[in-house]
Amino acid sequence: MEMPPTNLSPWQIIRLLRHFPNFIKLYWRLFKDRRVPLRAKAILVAAAFYVVSPLDFIPELLNPLFGVADDLGVILVAARWFISLCPPDVVEEQVKEISETMKN
Repeated sequence: MEMPPTNLSPWQIIRLLRHFPNFIKLYWRLFKDRRVPLRAKAILVAAAFYVVSPLDFIPELLNPLFGVADDLGVILVAARWFISLCPPDVVEEQVKEISETMKN
């Protein structure tokens, strides 16, 4: 599964948001899958801890906009890195299963 490019048009952003629940399902399924390496899962866990941690590169108290932006950046980088470390055949299998459940 290819991650979206960073320069998205408004229509592409709307389309991405419409498929957001499927991305969440995909990440959850991959996280639970035993064939995905532990280091890939550790990246997502570390990103989640960073977001909820009171220690930030740019604290929300100093500048709320940039504080949230750095959390979002960490999540996006971790999400891309996670997918890149997952075996491609496992990702394809999970995407197909999610697509099939949507058709039914």
